[in-house]
Amino acid sequence: MKLPYGICDFREIVLKNYFYCDRTDLISNIEKDKFQLFLRPRRFGKSLLLSMLENYYDIAKKDQFESMFGHLKIGKNPTPLRNSFFILKWDFSCIDASGSLDDIRQSLFNHINLCIRQFILHYKNYDIPEIRIDEADALSSIKSLSNAMQSVNLPVFLLIDEYDNFANEVMMSSSMKTEKYESLVQKEGILKAVFKNVKAAASNSVFDRIFITGVSPVVMSDITSGFNIAKNVYFKPKYNQLCGFTAKEVADAVNTIAQECDIEQHKAQEMIELIRIYYNGYCFSVDVTGNNITDDVIDSGNDYSNLVYNPTLALYFLDNLQDSCKPPKNMLDHNLSMDQAKLDYISKINGGRQLILDLMQDDHEVAIEEISQKFGIGVMLSDKSHDKAFLVSFLYYFGVLTIAGQTVNAELKMKVPNVIMKRLYVERINELFLPKPEDRDIGRDAAKLLYQKGDIKELCSFIEERYFKVLSNRDYRWANELTVKTAFLTLLYNDILFIMDSEKEIDRRFADLTMIIRPDMRKFQLFDILIEFKFVSLATAGVSGEEARSLSVEELQNLPKMREAMKDAVWQVKGYSEILKERYSGTDFRLKSFAVVSLGFDRLCWEEVI
Repeated sequence: MKLPYGICDFREIVLKNYFYCDRTDLISNIEKDKFQLFLRPRRFGKSLLLSMLENYYDIAKKDQFESMFGHLKIGKNPTPLRNSFFILKWDFSCIDASGSLDDIRQSLFNHINLCIRQFILHYKNYDIPEIRIDEADALSSIKSLSNAMQSVNLPVFLLIDEYDNFANEVMMSSSMKTEKYESLVQKEGILKAVFKNVKAAASNSVFDRIFITGVSPVVMSDITSGFNIAKNVYFKPKYNQLCGFTAKEVADAVNTIAQECDIEQHKAQEMIELIRIYYNGYCFSVDVTGNNITDDVIDSGNDYSNLVYNPTLALYFLDNLQDSCKPPKNMLDHNLSMDQAKLDYISKINGGRQLILDLMQDDHEVAIEEISQKFGIGVMLSDKSHDKAFLVSFLYYFGVLTIAGQTVNAELKMKVPNVIMKRLYVERINELFLPKPEDRDIGRDAAKLLYQKGDIKELCSFIEERYFKVLSNRDYRWANELTVKTAFLTLLYNDILFIMDSEKEIDRRFADLTMIIRPDMRKFQLFDILIEFKFVSLATAGVSGEEARSLSVEELQNLPKMREAMKDAVWQVKGYSEILKERYSGTDFRLKSFAVVSLGFDRLCWEEVI
């Protein structure tokens, strides 16, 4: 099996027999709308999609149709518009956004002019009037191309990849250069001017079809009337799997590689489950989540056939598996690690910090009325607090939240999609609570003592001395065992060694925190971990914070409410432990179980449950 990691050239993939998940049957649906905007997170296969459309519609590749598409779904029933357009393609990720406004303008002009030159060269055998390239003004070049194609009545299909990329780079820069961004997209900004020219060419039927990809609607919102003809198609149910891999496609690929590696079937199944836990979970249309309304939510989480994998992450896993016949040690591909910047950004604007913490509290889920489809840079960089719908929408577009279904009240349920994305949240929270790297190092060392030696004492002491000081000095809207669980989770989180799960379902109940050793890591001397948390407020215990901090360990344990909470936690842990031991009886299961009770955000007591 040849894996196309990093390759987005459709022609190369299909002609050289690379692994390819056929989406050509959706071409007939794409043809229904002339001007479309399609949004997906970074590294989700948008460029390959455009390459597929380019090769399908290019009039100059008519004689290659059978070799490229004959064996695919569309080849059995092609549409009338196949190979009937001249293709002009722009890729705005090529534009340098690091310089001054004049530098960005020239970089944009250079790219557009280069693409028009390639257009002229590609179609040199066609009777097209002269197209003049204006080095100083690419808008003039666009008009010249439009005039030439209009004079001979030849339709052009314009493909624009990552339309918002360079504007996002300006927007997300550390210096937050709002004026630079606004100068690009608002009033008579150069990007707005480019899209005005594209709109004019579309109105003259020169650009007969336009398909635009990007990450968010922010730039299109700011362009406003400059380009108000594109139909937003990114929520269409039929487009949910247009980019990304399905569970079956990934499982088939894992099984193929497992056969190459002579891996036993039960081991191959472990790897399929591993890749699902780490990478699956994306949904881009609520209409594909089903109609099974429970008391709380229409849950798509158990119907994996409707969800899609990030293809870059899936190929990263498959490539490592094929190379070494085992999964990658670090499941986070460095090409996706920059998504952390989006959480950093959200955590710094009003309301964002609380949302990130809430997502760790509420089982990584949050409900909103609808995903915002229109918000500009002025809203994003406003000093005012942002409502939850805006913040959640931003995280959705950048791939760190996804659609989980609907509540019985018709609200959208949004969640952190998978374990890899949860890692980004955990890392950001850890930095918020422990801004000093040396503190985070001490915390990680304390965490290692738990899963390497089975000793929880140092971790509890660290949380009492460092974390609780932060928690007690902040006005959070929640104070319960989930808050304490978040503190432990951020320090213990290690998806290189463990499958991390908070609120793991065990016999229709939910354990607070489990760390199950990854199958490929059981050769190391580690412990599986189970922890149940309880929280007793200072008022419930009848003590002040100062009194709580002065108590000895024995006095703390003997407080009536603490004894009651500990008894309850121990009872739950014993029940969960038995179920887990039975579930993992066929493995070298090495479980260490603990009950932890917090007295406010001041003291902790713990007990190992045998």
